[in-house]
Amino acid sequence: MSRRPHGRRSVRTSAPPGTRSGLEARQAAIELLQAVVVAKQPLDEALHRANQLAHLAWRDRAFARMLVSTALRRLGQIDAALAGRLTRPLDQTPPAVLAILRIGVAQAWFLNTPAHAVVSTGVDLANANGAAHAAGMVNAVLRALTEAVPDDLDSADAARTNLPDWLYQRFAETYGAATADAIVVAQLSEPPLDISVKADPEAWAEQLDATVLPTGTLRRVDGGAVTSLPGYAEGAWWVQDAAAALPARLLGDVAGKRVIDLCAAPGGKTSQLAAAGAQVTAVDQAPSRLTRLSDNLARLALSAELVTGDVETWRPDAPADGVLLDPSCTSTGTIRRHPDVPHLKGPNKIGRLVARQEHLLNSAVEMLTPGGLLVYCTCSLLPEEGERQIARLLKRGAPLVREPVRPDEVPGLAEAITPEGELRTLPSHWPNQGGLDGFHVSRLRRTS
Repeated sequence: MSRRPHGRRSVRTSAPPGTRSGLEARQAAIELLQAVVVAKQPLDEALHRANQLAHLAWRDRAFARMLVSTALRRLGQIDAALAGRLTRPLDQTPPAVLAILRIGVAQAWFLNTPAHAVVSTGVDLANANGAAHAAGMVNAVLRALTEAVPDDLDSADAARTNLPDWLYQRFAETYGAATADAIVVAQLSEPPLDISVKADPEAWAEQLDATVLPTGTLRRVDGGAVTSLPGYAEGAWWVQDAAAALPARLLGDVAGKRVIDLCAAPGGKTSQLAAAGAQVTAVDQAPSRLTRLSDNLARLALSAELVTGDVETWRPDAPADGVLLDPSCTSTGTIRRHPDVPHLKGPNKIGRLVARQEHLLNSAVEMLTPGGLLVYCTCSLLPEEGERQIARLLKRGAPLVREPVRPDEVPGLAEAITPEGELRTLPSHWPNQGGLDGFHVSRLRRTS
């Protein structure tokens, strides 16, 4: 399967880019962009709250999301271009005007939107957002930048500018400069739609126009409205990145076994375990997230015991055969899927997350029966949230031993197995198959 190109793509909406519908989608995009960059809201949360999207057709909602995702993913490149054209610093430009310009450059440089549509809608948006005084400047800047599209938009040098310096340096220190560059280039891509099925992956791959990846996940390059795809309403499958599907599989044959899924929402791993026949207890601190998990299980006709509680203090009635812990982390392995991450999480948050993960690991060990398996995973590329976390756990004398991951358990990903037998996937893995989220996964067995 050929990989989708990183760079410029033509935009398709339910209405031509210059129509009223296209203007409303752009208005939604500039509001979403400000919610993330200015108000520091996670993009998913901003999308959930966006009243502007509710009355738009599905294709226009998708267009708005693509606009803001592209602007966030390419913000370093976009801001560098704007800084060379504006007469005042970016931080002194009114936020709404700056958002209009950013969305405009995202369209012109990365989405192949016609120049006339970029410029005319930029001016219309300035007028509609109380910035008529800036309409002339918006016109001039967007007109100039639509005529000056660089040739190296997808180079490693260009891609680096989209990450904060501290984060790129951490990647380079951990994986080497060449791999760090491969990671940042891979993060430029819109991710494909990955699907976990309850049964018959080959048959569903044909119906969904998808490819079966070596690990069993279905990958669909053309997204579409998820809820309209075959099998969704019937509960035959759920959306889950191929890397995110690996941790639950490393618990092995769980049929009839008691398994606890900690920090479980939104429930992809809970669904996997339930579909494999486990007696699952899913624990999460947020009632709203458990409601979403419950809805997903209902659609899939799967069952699990759902518990609202703090994993650090909650304990089961009896020890479990398996525990899966996927705690909150910096999410630096999922930037291609969540391009808001670099704009929300800085180095000052790492220490608190690492401390919380350590406490949760200690709690997870206490929930295991002797001989039971603990699978710990994070979607982070930072070793203190993965490899070093496990090394510290073992150094503290936890009654655990590593249960190394075998190549046959992760087909096509032998390169992702570390010398310690842990799994470390990178966004740059599977470059010809559409990439992969970055995950660390460790498997340990309780000894006493």
